[in-house]
Amino acid sequence: MQGMKRLVAASVLTGMLSVGAMAGGNADLVKEGEKIFNTKKIGNCLACHAANGKNINNPGNLGPKLQGLSAWPEEALYAKVYNPYTTNPISAMPPFGLNGVLDDHQIKAVVAYLKTIK
Repeated sequence: MQGMKRLVAASVLTGMLSVGAMAGGNADLVKEGEKIFNTKKIGNCLACHAANGKNINNPGNLGPKLQGLSAWPEEALYAKVYNPYTTNPISAMPPFGLNGVLDDHQIKAVVAYLKTIK
C-alpha cells in the first residue's frame, strides 16, 4: 500500500513540475484544454462547472462556478484535476488523472485553459 502511495505521489509530482513549462502562454494548449473542458466524452467539466462568468442549468450542476483561476498555482490546479481527494477526501469530482480518464498532457491542457479563467 505504501509503495502504491509513493508511486501515485511521484506521478503527480512529475506532472506538476512540468505544468509550468507547458502552460506558459501556449495558445494551442489552451485551445486543447478548452475543448477537453467542453467535450462530454473526455473531460466533461461543464457537466458540473460553469466558467468565465456563465451560469449553467444542467442536472449535474454540483461543482462550484470556476472563476479567478488565473491566480491559482498551476501545480494546485493539476493536483486538483489529477486527484481532488488529496485536498478534499469527500469531493464529488472524480480523479481524472488517477483513474486514467485524462492523461498527463490532457491534464496540462485543461490546466492551461483553467489559468485563462478570470
